Formats: sequence, C-alpha cells, structure tokens
Amino acid sequence: MASIALSQTLFSTLNSHRNLENAALPFPRSHSLNTQFKKTKKNSFITSCASPESDAPTKSETPIELRYPAFPTVMDINQIREILPHRFPFLLVDRVIEYNPGVSAVAIKNVTINDNFFPGHFPERPIMPGVLMVEAMAQVGGIVMLQPEVGGSRENFFFAGVDKVRFRKPVVAGDILVMRMTLIKLQKRFGIAKMEGKAYVGEDVVCEGEFLMAMGSG
Repeated sequence: MASIALSQTLFSTLNSHRNLENAALPFPRSHSLNTQFKKTKKNSFITSCASPESDAPTKSETPIELRYPAFPTVMDINQIREILPHRFPFLLVDRVIEYNPGVSAVAIKNVTINDNFFPGHFPERPIMPGVLMVEAMAQVGGIVMLQPEVGGSRENFFFAGVDKVRFRKPVVAGDILVMRMTLIKLQKRFGIAKMEGKAYVGEDVVCEGEFLMAMGSG
C-alpha cells in the first residue's frame, strides 16, 4: 500500500510540473517550434534574394560594344584644322584627347584601309609607313607649339631634326594610333622647340623619338 501511495504522489508531481510549463507559454510548445522554423526559413529566403552577387551582371552578360568607353574629345577635327595648316591627304591627326597648355598633347589617328598610302605600302600586307608615324607625331607636337601658351601664332612650323627614333611594332589597318608629345625645351627667341614623343597601339609602344621643330613663316 505504501508503494502504491508513493507512485501516485510521484505521478501527481510530474503532472503539476507539466501544467506549470504549459501555463508559462502563450501557446502550445509544438506551435512555438513550428513558428520559429517558419520564421527562420523566411529570413534565409530574404537573405538569398538580397545577395549582390546574384543580382550583379557578369562580364559575359555585358555586350562587347558596351565594355570599352570611347576616347574623350578635347579638340575635334574642325578645331584641329584651325590650328594645323595641313590638309588632305596629309592631315594625320583625327582627335585630341588630352591637352595641357604649353606642356603636352595626346591625340589619335584612326588607321583605316582607306588611307591613301596603303595601296602601295604594301598591297599584300597594309602597314603604315614609319615616316608617316613620325609625321603624325610631329603634327601633334605642332598643336602644342602653335598655341599662345608657348608663343605660337598659328604660323607654319617645320622639322629641324629628329633623333633616337625607334619603330617597335608595325601599325596596320584597323589600329588606333595614340600619340603623346611632350615639350621638353623651348627657345622662344629662335622659335625652336625640343619635344619627346611616343606612339601607342593599345598598351604597346610602336614608335618613339625626340623631335626638334622650328616655327616660321616659310
């Protein structure tokens, strides 16, 4: 009898503990667990949607024509014609993309198969003549020289000499020749300027040298 009474006492104690736990929760334990699971699942879904990697376009998705920006225009062909005396077929500068008054200029020459020197140089392999690369670079130098910042007066200018000229790689039809000319020394009294020039196709130097030019009325 004593053992039966002890068992009943333990059973009633356990029931009272369970009743207290259920009373402490605003809803049944099973409902609380299900709610927490749903909330966690929703949060993980929102996080995955907000991931920048999934929304960012990949390089392969961007059309190739939109990947590379165009060269800026500091001087267009009309402004260049107002400075340089050259005309077709010997004007070899299409656009100035950078200009530091009295210091330097960067310009481009679009080399196309329609250039008049390609039929003879060479018919089977069109290559821009090296002397014309030097001429194009000298014209960029003229844009610096003939500006008021260095005492220029839009007069004619001439080659007085070239030195240390090197041709590194051939320039062919379809290339964009980018030329930088930097003024190193200017003798205003004699109208003589010494300049350093480099020409590029992409990141490759294709031609470089030192230029000596003189201003005058001819």
